[in-house]
Amino acid sequence: MEHAYRGATLLDGTGAPARTGVTILVTDGTIRRVAPDADVPAAELAGIDVLDLGGRHVIPGLIDSHQHIATPPDRPLAEATLRRDFYGGVTATRDMADDLRQVADLARAALVGELAAPDIHYAALMAGPGFFDDPRTWQVSQGATPGEVPWMQAVTAGTDLPLAVAMARGTFATAVKIYADLPGELVAAITTEAHRQGLAVWAHAAVFPATPGQVVAAGVDSVSHAHLLVHEAAERPLTTYRDKPPVDFARFAAGDDAELGALFAEMRSRGTVLDATASLWATLAREAARAGDQEGHARALAHDGLSAALTGQALRAGVTVSAGTDRDPDLGEPWPPLFDELDYLVDRCGLSPAEALRCASHGGALSLGAEHRLGTVEAGKQADFVVLEEDPVRSLAALRSVVHVVKRGRRHDRAEFEAECLAPTGRTGGIGRTGRAETTENADRTGATGNGENGADQA
Repeated sequence: MEHAYRGATLLDGTGAPARTGVTILVTDGTIRRVAPDADVPAAELAGIDVLDLGGRHVIPGLIDSHQHIATPPDRPLAEATLRRDFYGGVTATRDMADDLRQVADLARAALVGELAAPDIHYAALMAGPGFFDDPRTWQVSQGATPGEVPWMQAVTAGTDLPLAVAMARGTFATAVKIYADLPGELVAAITTEAHRQGLAVWAHAAVFPATPGQVVAAGVDSVSHAHLLVHEAAERPLTTYRDKPPVDFARFAAGDDAELGALFAEMRSRGTVLDATASLWATLAREAARAGDQEGHARALAHDGLSAALTGQALRAGVTVSAGTDRDPDLGEPWPPLFDELDYLVDRCGLSPAEALRCASHGGALSLGAEHRLGTVEAGKQADFVVLEEDPVRSLAALRSVVHVVKRGRRHDRAEFEAECLAPTGRTGGIGRTGRAETTENADRTGATGNGENGADQA
């Protein structure tokens, strides 16, 4: 089936300025041609489903490069979260380690169209044995032993790495996620073996005792959490994930630290993507303020300033930054949390709206290792794009004017989603909280097997 979208104002995600009067031709889920309207004559459109966009704005499908949808497994919540995000323009997401028994089926359902949801690319986790007393590891290993399942493995110097990576690969994971309590030489060995077997490697920016510099030198494809990069300049050797050195916040406030500048230069040289999760601490600060937690609020504000400073410095250094959230799926929010991350990149890190959007399109595709088929609206790419009523170059508020979401060439109308949410059937279309924070006993209010830096162990 062929489709034509005429009269678009296209911001294609390549970094080029927006173009008006553009036709996008889609065949069997792939963008066949992008050209000025005048270059696509009526005869070429005969027999094709044509939609005149009348100047509406088209951007690439958005990518959330840091989500957790199954810690603990909660299928109705996961489906509602994914559906909400999808109808907000998120066409792909990176799940950064969960109970992959559920995630794999969600990924299958999204891929074949059983769910209106982003395509899911997910990771199998590896960490040192000390990490596996974390209660979140039990939540994602129910019925088995944490650290001894293919999607979440305890690794030591004696581990058979070819077998461990093969087990991770058998989950159909896109990548191995390296989390905590591993030395630099073991991070490097895991990375080498994962790449040999065709898996990407996504790591925490500091793995403890592996430093950010060691993690980057190991050749990982991306690092997560900008605030963890500060430990490259730690005043004492790193030991374990739970024993983080104190941070001299004033030293890094200007975003011009020379030691981190050298790290960013190395990341740029290697093409290491920074999954910054930049707005995470601002969210935690708001939560602490609402709870009346003065100590937690002060801690979160300090780390928020650090996150903004380091993300901004990385961007100025030319590091590719992707847009990830690592937030609980609060379904009281009608729009994806990714919008808050993009606003933060503009308001706190100095990007223009178009530059921030590129972090969530081209940057997101790089974080997935899928830049050959995702991230831009160009001929030969997968037909993933979003139609907006308003101009996102002027303001990111335009993201809340979604009209259509196109994924793999299939068009979904935002109006249908909104009608379902408001239908008097007792359903809310997922717009309603389910109490996930209580089920995790606040072990990690930002997405269980993900960040883990928001508790007392971080300060």
